[in-house]
Amino acid sequence: MVIQADFVIINANELVTLAGSSETPRTKEKMKDLQIVNNGAVAVKNGKIVAVGATDEVLGQIDEGYEVIDATNKLVTPGLIDPHVHLVFAGTREDELEKMAVLGISYLEIKEQGGGMNKSLKLTSETSFEDQIRITSKILDKMLIHGTTTIEAKSGYEMTFHGEIKQLEIIKSLNESHPLDLVPTFLAQGIPPEYEDNSDLLVSEIVEKWIPEIAKRNLAEYADVFCEKGYYNLEQTRRILLSARKHSLKLRNHCDWLAHSGGTRLSAEIGDIVSVDHLIWTPLEEVDALQGQKTIIVFLPTSPFCYVNKYAPAREIIDRGMPVALATDVSAANMCESMQMMMTLAVLRMKMTAAEALTASTINAAHSIDRAHEIGSIEVGKKADIVIFNAPNHRFFAYNYGINLAEKVYKDGNLVAVRGRRTDSDSS
Repeated sequence: MVIQADFVIINANELVTLAGSSETPRTKEKMKDLQIVNNGAVAVKNGKIVAVGATDEVLGQIDEGYEVIDATNKLVTPGLIDPHVHLVFAGTREDELEKMAVLGISYLEIKEQGGGMNKSLKLTSETSFEDQIRITSKILDKMLIHGTTTIEAKSGYEMTFHGEIKQLEIIKSLNESHPLDLVPTFLAQGIPPEYEDNSDLLVSEIVEKWIPEIAKRNLAEYADVFCEKGYYNLEQTRRILLSARKHSLKLRNHCDWLAHSGGTRLSAEIGDIVSVDHLIWTPLEEVDALQGQKTIIVFLPTSPFCYVNKYAPAREIIDRGMPVALATDVSAANMCESMQMMMTLAVLRMKMTAAEALTASTINAAHSIDRAHEIGSIEVGKKADIVIFNAPNHRFFAYNYGINLAEKVYKDGNLVAVRGRRTDSDSS
């Protein structure tokens, strides 16, 4: 049967398909199997992939009248997926990052001095809807030009009822206007100063008022909790997550970043947590408690790179058979919008192979946001979210780092970025 196509990418030195993992994430040795087609081609029609294979094979199936994109000596991959982003905020905290890196002042000490999360809560709450749209659009643009085509987007930087509704409405608005796909998450993150001495009251408000209203308005797909020392404790985290489940939100958990909080163990007890993120200080026996559950562990390499110089034990966790993903952890505290850099750090600092890092940034990341049937691999029927990298192979991210290797980025079959610039008229 002759196939119609709008365009065909041909002659890819490596076409990374990651085919065959839409039902379950890749683990152990399968994370190293990228299902590469050398001299590969992928054909696209109406925003969907219609053919994949060797260039001669694909061209033999396609009817005439299509555009040809030559990827000779290039790497072609699925669009990168970032499943942990603190997206909506105002103000920056580069001064605090320098204090931590140079003077050794801890994150919690800065919080006690009135900085940290409290600074972000104040600045964000003082910023209008329109200005937050403008600020956040620029972050999304940077992600897009580096090859990221889908993200999980968290609220959490206002922590008032109306403020969190506003944050999720911003995410909804951007999901409708920006090429990137955004998967919305309500995050119970900071604790405003007025609740510091009675955080249980805040949790009661979240459980009894915020989550029901967020669910009623269909503003979030997931709920998440900052289950960390100095923030939400185990019992508070449990209350929030169980309330979210009651209101049909899927669950994530942010834990064991600043210290061992027990959040990973709690996640195993609650069950059916879609992702558990950070795990820098998590004992391996608590990781083992997640075995057999459909939970993806999400590593966030920039956080230890910037703050604690201690990385999650990625090698040990992968070898134990747990599925893992990578994410940027973009936030008011530190900024790196590039999933390419996450792969670099994963290889050079976390003992992950280049293939494992790419798997963790594509198909496994898609599983961590319940999108693996739509994105994360280059297979017939999936969205044409595709990146052509100016690199000969997938190992180049850890070799030629600190620059943007994405040459062309396609989202739903549309060319949205070329050599570091958005190509559509909506670019800000």
